[in-house]
Amino acid sequence: MSKILIVEDEESIAELEKDYLELSGFEVETERRGDEGLRRALEEDFDLIILDLMLPEVDGFEICHKVREQKNIPVLMVSAKKDDIDKIRGLGLGADDYMTKPFSPSELVARVKAHLARYERLIHSNVKENEIVEIRGIKIDKTARRVWVNGEERNFTTKEFDLLTFLAENPNHVFTKEELFREIWDMESVGDIATVTVHIKKIREKIELDTARPQYIETIWGVGYRFKV
Repeated sequence: MSKILIVEDEESIAELEKDYLELSGFEVETERRGDEGLRRALEEDFDLIILDLMLPEVDGFEICHKVREQKNIPVLMVSAKKDDIDKIRGLGLGADDYMTKPFSPSELVARVKAHLARYERLIHSNVKENEIVEIRGIKIDKTARRVWVNGEERNFTTKEFDLLTFLAENPNHVFTKEELFREIWDMESVGDIATVTVHIKKIREKIELDTARPQYIETIWGVGYRFKV
């Protein structure tokens, strides 16, 4: 049974999320203070974290940043703030998803299941020999989930790694944002495809010499993206 931590200061929302997730078969713990949520996230073993942004003591951005320094589990941010800058900041800190309140509990459950399913497939991969993808100075170790750019290792979040690997394994193919969202996030009708744009930007910052003139991931205006070889 997957164990989920909800860090949410509004008790009614936390309890609603908890009830729906428990009905779906998950074990759920809740914390209302940011500092306690951060402590438990780092000290205990959870499979996924649902994280509100506006929290007492320590906000969700800081919690996400600290968790990402030590763990690679899925992090879902939720907030009543609809500004794109908050979404961009949260995803940039390593969150796997961002939901804007109010949202339906069934949508939350769908996203939790999708992220956990993908994460489980990744960590339980039974490949005997490391699978390597190499293209023009970029080396991707799919088994160890490590990336080197011109011999220097770079750190990627789960979704950044998945997106980079998918594009690199399908070079010169133009994918729309919708196609990439379905492929990497395992969801069709829920979610925000702006997530793809944010992740492409973060990947470019890590692999491109000049992000204004990308040599690897090219934007095809009005269509989507392709990995050039």
